[in-house]
Amino acid sequence: MNNKEILLVVDAVSNEKRVPKEVIFQAIEAALAMATRKGSDSELDAHVIIDRETGDYETFRQWLILADDNEEFESPETQILLSEALKKDSEAEVEGYIREPMDSVEFGRIAAQTAKQVIVQKVREAERAQVVEQYQEKLGQLIHGTVKRVERGNVILDLGGNAEAFIPREEMIPRESFRTGDRVRGYLKEIRPEGRGPQLILSRIVPEMLIELFRLEVPEISDDMIEIKGAARDPGLRAKIAVLAKESRIDPVGACVGMRGSRVQAVTNELGGERVDIIVWDEEPARFAINAMAPAEVLSIIVDEDSHSMDIAVDNEQLSQAIGRGGQNVRLASQLTGWDLNVMSAEDAEQKAESETGGLIELFKTELNVDEDLALILAQEGFSSLEEVAYVPEQEMLEIDEFDIDIVTELRSRAREMLLTKAITNEEQLESAEPAQDLLDMEGMTQELALTFASKGIVTLDDLADQSVDELVEIEGVDEQQAATLIMKARESWFADETVEAGE
Repeated sequence: MNNKEILLVVDAVSNEKRVPKEVIFQAIEAALAMATRKGSDSELDAHVIIDRETGDYETFRQWLILADDNEEFESPETQILLSEALKKDSEAEVEGYIREPMDSVEFGRIAAQTAKQVIVQKVREAERAQVVEQYQEKLGQLIHGTVKRVERGNVILDLGGNAEAFIPREEMIPRESFRTGDRVRGYLKEIRPEGRGPQLILSRIVPEMLIELFRLEVPEISDDMIEIKGAARDPGLRAKIAVLAKESRIDPVGACVGMRGSRVQAVTNELGGERVDIIVWDEEPARFAINAMAPAEVLSIIVDEDSHSMDIAVDNEQLSQAIGRGGQNVRLASQLTGWDLNVMSAEDAEQKAESETGGLIELFKTELNVDEDLALILAQEGFSSLEEVAYVPEQEMLEIDEFDIDIVTELRSRAREMLLTKAITNEEQLESAEPAQDLLDMEGMTQELALTFASKGIVTLDDLADQSVDELVEIEGVDEQQAATLIMKARESWFADETVEAGE
């Protein structure tokens, strides 16, 4: 191979494989260097530089420069210490190279074969990098390809341009199967760097695929007139998708369903017959939950913000429909809304409400020293704790028909007095608390510190073990290092118990 032939090879391979010429030049340089090393009796490190304009090339022997105290110095054939390198080049630096010219190899059959192997390897690496770069921008989008082969339920797709995609069996819709040559869509979930090339991982079961299919089928979504707020799926069986119209003149459900159901049917067909409920999104969680329970009709709903749950009552005849087969309908509605939805019959809901109301009535009668009628009004108006009575805005309480300013003022005053009394009682109990013996006996613990801990509710060794460093340093006189030491000491008993169990 003469100099002109090198330039011809670079042009031909670059055009055929659609990779930059620089990549081919580097591959040939690596091949020439490898051929030089193979033709040498010693373990030298060769470096070749090709002139990009003329094709001329030079070969150098090089040594990696290491610091004088570097313990990794092993081979004088390929490495040199800095003190020695400076004798040859005053500008030598650690991690740089000292180079000396040497004879370039003549290309024979074996050398040419080596060059070919290196070029092929470099081209493959460049093609893989191109695939990653090309599809990195398509993460989170639908892509389609042709089934190349099926292996143990996993599907490999040919995307064209030397790119392949992989649909793992667990990312396939249950009971669906494909044959070689089938056209398949999938959601590009991730790109995994692999030794044999990047793997484009597709999924057909994620909710995002449902969203992207509607984006394709419904122009109003692409035009930003309808917004998809969320989706939940039981792949291959049923799904729910929440939509919101950004313009009042648009019916978001009708737009997604399409003329005679054509749009939603196209999505269903793509997902193996998966039935899709289209839900109107509402910023009010209770109304959104009612919509999400479709097709079941909700009779009443009680929201518990503390537990982030809702009790939903439906007619007895619709109870099975509201729950769905295997709990499917309520499970999808819960996923869609982000709330725990508890479905029950109207009778069960009434009994639960009566039980909770009865408990609240007794609480208000006892704690606020009011009669049953007044306690009932508070319970029916949604008050569930003394804190709410004490701190709900006065105007809200005045909107209750049976209340006037005197009643409201008195109720708020009694509630605050009771909360203060309870707080003082708890504080006194803590202050008088005695530390347990295991806390007192712990190494590094003083009686004074144990009493301080007990006054903060840390009475036993387990109480201390449950603390975090941040919690302990809030106690006056305890620094971060001491807190960490005490906690680890308290937790030694846990590890001891685990060791005993393992031994048994």
